[in-house]
Amino acid sequence: MNITLDRNEAQHTGLLTVHLTEADYGPAVESQLKDYAKRAQIKGFRPGKVPFGMVKKMYGKGILADELNKVLGKAVDGYIKENNMKLLGEPLPVANNVDIENEKEFDFQFELGLLSDFELPADVNVDLHKVSLDDDTVAQTNEQISRQFGETTNPETSEAGDYLLGKLKKADEEGEGRPVLLPINKVKEGQDKFVGVKADDVVTFDLSKAFGDAKAIAGFTGLSKKEAEEVSGDYTFTVEKINRTAAPEMNQELFDKVFGPEAVSSQEEFDAKIREVIQDNYNREAEGSLNNRLVETLVNSVNVAIPQEFFKKWLVRANEGKLTPEMVEEHYEDYEKELKWSLIRNKVVEDAGLKVSYDEVLDRAMGKFASQFGMANMPEELRESMRKFADEQLRREDGKQYVQEYEAILAEKVLENLRGKVVVNDKPVTAEEFRDLHS
Repeated sequence: MNITLDRNEAQHTGLLTVHLTEADYGPAVESQLKDYAKRAQIKGFRPGKVPFGMVKKMYGKGILADELNKVLGKAVDGYIKENNMKLLGEPLPVANNVDIENEKEFDFQFELGLLSDFELPADVNVDLHKVSLDDDTVAQTNEQISRQFGETTNPETSEAGDYLLGKLKKADEEGEGRPVLLPINKVKEGQDKFVGVKADDVVTFDLSKAFGDAKAIAGFTGLSKKEAEEVSGDYTFTVEKINRTAAPEMNQELFDKVFGPEAVSSQEEFDAKIREVIQDNYNREAEGSLNNRLVETLVNSVNVAIPQEFFKKWLVRANEGKLTPEMVEEHYEDYEKELKWSLIRNKVVEDAGLKVSYDEVLDRAMGKFASQFGMANMPEELRESMRKFADEQLRREDGKQYVQEYEAILAEKVLENLRGKVVVNDKPVTAEEFRDLHS
């Protein structure tokens, strides 16, 4: 056996050639044929008495092909490990015309995508948006609570604080339009057009002027931000129903509905809890956004050579029937970003020696199941039963959920490790600025 590697430094690829002689595979093939001869049951011959030549003629070609594949697999894997090579994906066999019936020596070739060592970018800075709550944001939340828990009626005639359910369309557009819930109190210009209307009334108005900005338009129409920015001219709104919601009474019944039994017991505690929940939500979203920007920054700035042409070919081969070369070309930038993040993540895991224990996965699964069952504060006597249940669920479907939880925990550890290596700048923003930045 002889193995050679021809490197293409410009393409970051290699052509691995494995030369096999009969000495590499012959003894194993001979041994398997003899074993077949002992066990073969062919009409006209007693068991174990089938002529060797007949067995070889019948099974020799298949056995030889299998043995060549085994020898090749071990040879290629061994060469890669011995030379500590880092590869993208798996080696891709090069098509050849091997005559296994008449030849004794064979050459097999494999394309390799070669990866080199790299360092993470230094001096990485990312912003953590710190939201300062304003009264308007709190008021919006209280308005949502009123709509959710207040008593809703459907009066005949609308007033300024009502919501109008109906169909919206461009004035010169065919069809009945799209269903929307129009908030009268959000109309900035021409609000009087929507006050005093009844079911089946049709209001003609300039949508852009009425609501002032694309964000507000997108919020109630369901249009994308881009579509909302392109809105112009007159629209018609056909009223179908008027919704009016009376603010709920501030009492213990409302407090319990919103936050659970006895979580708060006064107006002051309720208001403070509202602010706390809003702030926690923004903080959690800000942390997630920071992690996303950290990943994006590292991916865009890391200096790692990618064997692009090999990668494209490997993607098609590895996803045969699902991806075409045209599809890979169209979305190649996204595939390369995913690959770079995978390489960064694997480097962090290896360099930092990050591990995830089964107990960590089990504890997370237990927490999720406890939450689903409404047992946030699980009684101690039920923990063992929940532990067994979680363990059973993690082992189902060949451990599919275990792998998902494992990967999630590992990803969190990688991000935590990376956060310790970059500069995080606290950047105060208002709630409105935050929503604009992350919309």
